[in-house]
Amino acid sequence: MDGSNPIFVFTVLLAVILVIPPVFERLRLPGLVGLLLAGVILGPNGFHFLQHESDTIKLLSGIGKVYLMFVAGLEIDLSQFRKTRNRSLVFGCCTFIVPIVTGIIIGRWFGFGWNGSLLIGSLLASHTLLAYPIVRRLGVVQNEAVTVTIGATIFTDTAALVILAICVGINKGEFTALTLINQLVTLSLYCFLVLWGFDRVGKEFFQRSPDDQGNQFLFILLTLFVASVGAQLIGVEQIVGAFLAGLAVNDVLGDSPVKEKVEFIGGVLFIPCFFVDMGLLIDIPAFVKTLASIGITVAIVGGLIGSKFIAAWLSALWYRYTPMEMLTMWSLSLPQVAATLAATLVGFQEGILTKDILNSVLVLMVVTSILGPIITARTASRIPIPQPEQEAIEELANWWDGSEDPQPHPFTVVVPVQNPQTQRSLVELAALLARHEAGRVVAMAIVRGQVHMDDPQLDAALNRSRKLVRRAVELAIPYGVEATAAIRIDDDVALGISRFSREQNASLIVLGWSETNSLRARLFGNIIDQVLWSSPCAVAITRLLDAPEQIGSILVPTRDLTPSTLRIVRFAQALATASQARVVLLHVVLSNTPPEQIAQFEEDLREILRETSGEGAVDIKTVARNDIAAAILQEAQQSDLVLMRSIRRGTAGGLAVSDITTQVIQQLQTSIILFGEPHRLS
Repeated sequence: MDGSNPIFVFTVLLAVILVIPPVFERLRLPGLVGLLLAGVILGPNGFHFLQHESDTIKLLSGIGKVYLMFVAGLEIDLSQFRKTRNRSLVFGCCTFIVPIVTGIIIGRWFGFGWNGSLLIGSLLASHTLLAYPIVRRLGVVQNEAVTVTIGATIFTDTAALVILAICVGINKGEFTALTLINQLVTLSLYCFLVLWGFDRVGKEFFQRSPDDQGNQFLFILLTLFVASVGAQLIGVEQIVGAFLAGLAVNDVLGDSPVKEKVEFIGGVLFIPCFFVDMGLLIDIPAFVKTLASIGITVAIVGGLIGSKFIAAWLSALWYRYTPMEMLTMWSLSLPQVAATLAATLVGFQEGILTKDILNSVLVLMVVTSILGPIITARTASRIPIPQPEQEAIEELANWWDGSEDPQPHPFTVVVPVQNPQTQRSLVELAALLARHEAGRVVAMAIVRGQVHMDDPQLDAALNRSRKLVRRAVELAIPYGVEATAAIRIDDDVALGISRFSREQNASLIVLGWSETNSLRARLFGNIIDQVLWSSPCAVAITRLLDAPEQIGSILVPTRDLTPSTLRIVRFAQALATASQARVVLLHVVLSNTPPEQIAQFEEDLREILRETSGEGAVDIKTVARNDIAAAILQEAQQSDLVLMRSIRRGTAGGLAVSDITTQVIQQLQTSIILFGEPHRLS
């Protein structure tokens, strides 16, 4: 058992990926730092279990490198970029030009040639949105300064990778103006082919196979590797093609389950292997020597921090952003992880950069990946939460009862029944809401189809389903609402539910709880995930420990004033009125949030509630605490039901990010409803 045995190497990698990141996250350190350290310990400087020259390591790390840049392209929010395109380009130019000039000066100062100095500058010019989950959690993603910074990522990462391609091309051959022009023209044509061609082909493929997630997943992977190989064929580094491929299929994937699967595979397997391989490249004696002669390391870290600050200050001065917005822009553009590490490795392998630069960039990565999120948490919490536009507020007033529909129809609640143990609570909840809205309940069951319609298994399933839906109708009758039963034969349970709901003009689907944390569920999804993705109406995923009539208080955590948040509040008001309960809106803020900002948020929320609905008393409670999940769990002890938005997030920087909703679900001891909005095609 040594580094030449592929199975042994793969086993060690899986063990490292499984154990190390959670340990470091408990120590409040990035998980990727733990992976780097694991590579050092298990590599040539430690136990010699892993070797960088191993074919297995080269394969998995090579895939991880291109996958990292592919995910970076996928995670850029193009819709946000389009809203502030011009300002994003201006800030992108500032936060690219100032650091690249700084990097060139540092490179020349320490004796590098112009090509190496230019590459050092490009390493400082890009950035990774490692702190994006923080601004999302604080509800300030819609703030213009934050949106501009997110959009600038497209420019900085793309330009940095183009510089990398040019530097590698220059390093491989004699430099002339003609070869430079030829490379730029070739690269431009390649960028157009990938961004335009892959987008068109991807949309066409997804339209022709809308229900085949397996083939969609394979198509996206093929896109990634075709773009990477294509980049290599024109003499450009593979990570350039991978990043462009991520941008190209960004609109195609949207927030679909396929995107979640693509990011999941990369985040739990390939990308961590890349970071472990980076650790294998760290030469401890050389690393110590670099830190001993700390000049170049201090210059690179200090130059990055200072140049990014100057770029944010210039942009904020030009567009008149507040000091907190300026500091947030600066902190968001600080972390150097994805593009920087991948480009550094390429430059080192090509012989353009030295061990000193590689080691200094690793120090830069650790410092900025810790410093950036810390500053973001402190500054973004002081940015006022943006209010939704008046048009969105007016739409919310009629959203729940469907009166905004040009052809009004009765309020209809569809209840898929399958489990007799949870059937009663689902039907009673649906009947309560239907009675409140003067609507109806439709209990339905999906029976999987067989090749032959007289198959005994199909007959048995139909008989069982008839009993379930009849029982569901009997449970709804005491509430005085119209209740009907239906059975549908379909090959796909989730799509069968969504199609039936569309046929019935459903206003709400009430689903029972199912396991979502298992490996199988995360890899292939479950019925809930698929219904959330394809549903034409709102979805309530319920886990009720008591009868709906026993609900006396409903806790609704809120973090912003977006239409999505206000819709779940509207749903809570309807449920509270139907069950004679009270609603508590819980707004958790960080400890350093100014009191005047808290008061302003509460006043804005009360004003919006007055405009959207006059029914149902709502209490607003603000709690100052840095651990949002712990605050929600503590307040939930005084409530009968917790109502939260159903959010499925992928990864940030290629590594899994803990989601507050997931933390709460795992520890909550009371009833819970996850509320999912209908899927809208953009």
